Amino acid sequence: MALDWMPRDNEPKDHRLHTSPYWGSDEEAPNVVFEKRPLKDPDGKVIDGLYTAVIRMNNPKQFNSYTTDMVKGVIAGFENASTDRSVVATVFTATGPYAFCTGGNTKEYSEFYSRRPEEYGQYMELFGHMVDAILNCQKPTICRVNGMRVAGGQEIGMACDLTIASDLAIFGQAGPRHGSAPDGGSSDFLPWYVGIEDAMWNCVSCEMWTAYQAKIKGILSKCVPVLKVDGKWVRNPMVVTDKYVEDGEIVFGEFKSGAEFKEAKAFVKEHQPNADFELLDKEVDDIIWTFANLFPGCLMKSMDGIRQKKKFFWDTMKYANRHWLKANMAGEAFLGFGAFNTKKITGQNTIDFIKFRQNIANCRTWDMEMFEDVMGKPQK
Repeated sequence: MALDWMPRDNEPKDHRLHTSPYWGSDEEAPNVVFEKRPLKDPDGKVIDGLYTAVIRMNNPKQFNSYTTDMVKGVIAGFENASTDRSVVATVFTATGPYAFCTGGNTKEYSEFYSRRPEEYGQYMELFGHMVDAILNCQKPTICRVNGMRVAGGQEIGMACDLTIASDLAIFGQAGPRHGSAPDGGSSDFLPWYVGIEDAMWNCVSCEMWTAYQAKIKGILSKCVPVLKVDGKWVRNPMVVTDKYVEDGEIVFGEFKSGAEFKEAKAFVKEHQPNADFELLDKEVDDIIWTFANLFPGCLMKSMDGIRQKKKFFWDTMKYANRHWLKANMAGEAFLGFGAFNTKKITGQNTIDFIKFRQNIANCRTWDMEMFEDVMGKPQK
């Protein structure tokens, strides 16, 4: 059988929704950790009886990409925070210095959901519930971006009310390059955030924005340094932060190039494992303290008034998008996720797009032989 070397998982998934989030230590909660942390004033004094809910995705070995079980854990976390009288605000974050979330778990997508569109339809029911749980949470939601916020991670992050980010974070999509479309929220939210041209290019190009570019474009409130070297904060050295216009083009916030970028990347690689999130956490705490000193009813009515614009576009498209994403799992998604999942076997993470287009132009049947023709081959 063609492509019989590709890994497949035949163990059925449980799409029933858990009714409570995961609690406890990382070892006890390998998917999502839910915590209630005491509210503190700016001097660090604990305020009796009031809390911040923290929902932390905990899959750092796979850059916090969400599995089916993780989606259910996130839903449960937001719904529990929403109905907890003692919670002032909800923080959505993840484990480690490298990634907030890189979207759906590509291994699970490739090995189980691809070529099982009905199963993926069940999964997308859960995914839609996850976005709804964030948008409907009756507590302010803050996305604390500790690293990459890409693909579906970008989408669930933008569902939050506010974003505070590490300046090492990157933001962007991966859909058309890896077999999907940014229909988990980005095609709905991005035009509302950044305008139609930037939204269009970001959704189709899979180009990554730095945290500084994301701040300029308006998809986050603030980005702060997390590298502390010899007791001093160091802003992301891979990014241009000292000039605004060069040859008539805005360059502030873009990645550097050439040898300068390579040197900076090596510096970050050395120091990022010891990233210090003190400034990031302070910014989050300051926002929550502001929320705590507002009428809670007036606060949520104000926030819901803004959320409703995002919800309008999301609700308009979410069901149609779900059906397309489900159907797509039988074709391009099978190729895209399969190529990414087998990159250690083939040495490449995408298919041969030109050959694929040529096959389409020649009216080739979409069968396993045609798929094998465009996939990378196992390296000897």
